Amino acid sequence: MISELWAFALIMLIGQFSPGPDMLLLTRTSLAEGLRSGWMMVLGISTGLTLHATLAIGGIAVVLAKGGAIASVLEGLAALYLLWLAFGLIKKPVPTGEVDIPKRNPYLRGLFCNLLNPKALVFFASVVATFLTQPYPDWWPFALWLIVVIEALVFWCLWVWLLQIPKIRHGYERFSRSIDLLFALALTGLAIHLLFS
Repeated sequence: MISELWAFALIMLIGQFSPGPDMLLLTRTSLAEGLRSGWMMVLGISTGLTLHATLAIGGIAVVLAKGGAIASVLEGLAALYLLWLAFGLIKKPVPTGEVDIPKRNPYLRGLFCNLLNPKALVFFASVVATFLTQPYPDWWPFALWLIVVIEALVFWCLWVWLLQIPKIRHGYERFSRSIDLLFALALTGLAIHLLFS
């Protein structure tokens, strides 16, 4: 059982650090807005992950995995949100001296980015399903849920902290406009993939 929990933790960690809307937005926010905003965004994303993990472990995600109208609406909303984030990066003026800090709440940006990503829920559902197929003790689903939440908080907070290293931050400040445009392009690509996949 312990080895299965370790395997689940490793799969979840790889999934959380794979390139996607959450990772892109968190990286850009941490570089552009600093430690506090990055950690606030981690809390927002983790709140969304908590809900996704609860739904996946509870079995509701099976509905989304089958597709249909609900899945299409969620994918459409997610794509629109990603395009809105990309547009915000493109229209941002070139900073003079200091990095421009947006006034929008990083917690809410992280929360909505995660909640409007239906693929996160489907990913959780598919991974969790393989770890719930055999009879396990009553505490087993709670252990899986706890792994998802703790990993998100610990490893993403560590990622945000690493992005505050002076050489990394200096490099970002020097090339911030180009990096923002690359992030905007990546978010647009994810939105297009959601709409047409």
